[in-house]
Amino acid sequence: MKLSQFKFKLPEELIALNPPYHRDECRLMVLHRKSQTIDMYRKDENGDPLKDEEGNPVFMDFRNVLDYFDEGDTFVFNDTKVFPARLYGTKEKTDAKIEVFLLRELNEDMRLWDVLVEPARKIRIGNKLFFDDSGTMVAEVIDNTTSRGRTLRFLYDCPHDEFKRELYALGEAPLPHYIVDRRAATEEDLTDFQCIFAKNEGAVTAPASGLHFSREMLKRMEIKGIDFAYITLHCALGNFHDIEVEDLTKHKMDSEQMFVSKEACEIVNSAKRNGRHVCAVGTSVVKATETAVGTDKLLKEYEGWTNKFIFPPYEFGVADSMIANFYHPLSTLLMETAAFGGYDLVMDAYAKAVKHGYHFGCYGDAMLILDD
Repeated sequence: MKLSQFKFKLPEELIALNPPYHRDECRLMVLHRKSQTIDMYRKDENGDPLKDEEGNPVFMDFRNVLDYFDEGDTFVFNDTKVFPARLYGTKEKTDAKIEVFLLRELNEDMRLWDVLVEPARKIRIGNKLFFDDSGTMVAEVIDNTTSRGRTLRFLYDCPHDEFKRELYALGEAPLPHYIVDRRAATEEDLTDFQCIFAKNEGAVTAPASGLHFSREMLKRMEIKGIDFAYITLHCALGNFHDIEVEDLTKHKMDSEQMFVSKEACEIVNSAKRNGRHVCAVGTSVVKATETAVGTDKLLKEYEGWTNKFIFPPYEFGVADSMIANFYHPLSTLLMETAAFGGYDLVMDAYAKAVKHGYHFGCYGDAMLILDD
């Protein structure tokens, strides 16, 4: 497919800058792949849309996801944990303000980190950056890796756990630029931009579809007999990079580290063998499970990296349903969603989402794709 096929006009006011008051209160749109139908409204026992006091149909919210699943069905979550990756420092001598975005730690003993810097043109090898008023957290640039990429060595002599704690205390939630360019990150974002089941640290952006799940909703799912499986894929920034080629077969994704445990395989494969639904929560879960699927369409243990780029047409092997957010035009996340739901159906859903004021982005509304 071509890049231009994923272009649409997204009004700025539909970009969600804040999460809903409760995690599970965003709107929900449901897509049915086989019948090629789209549901937006709650329905009564006769299947007719419920109306509010003014006679308007009532939109579904995320908690209605439970209406489509039963005992023995399995949800697959990404339990990666976001760390406060965005820091602001000053360059020595000039005091120029520099944004430093932590990507990953390269060496614990030497305090080496792979980072992005902005504005990059001001940062050269040998420069020192200061991150607090006391001057105790200092980093030296020791290598250029890409146009914006640098390797930093933090000059902080203490036990590693203490260093990480002090470093993260200076950081903020790594919200995408389509949010922080419009408002500053807050203390609340450190909680809001983290899934409640987050466990394994390593992500520099949240697996957004998992943000909708509240503790109350997980408990209701548990009571209903729905099973949970957890994989880990440390979400990186590759999904936010502009695609620079029209032919999507020529686009290369950045690699992301991922882990699929034996326990996760047993839970997912048991559901598949028993003819139960397997729901992938988010594009990162779909990417991970499609990386680790065998030729028998069962999930296999996996520890390594993936740069899988999924776009239409694509035959999926593990999940038969998927939860996604509403993503930006021309994004790889939209392309993966369109591959799962079918290009025409998903793009029709996006047109309806714009028309009816659904919110887009990581703090936005949700889509459930079903194979019925």
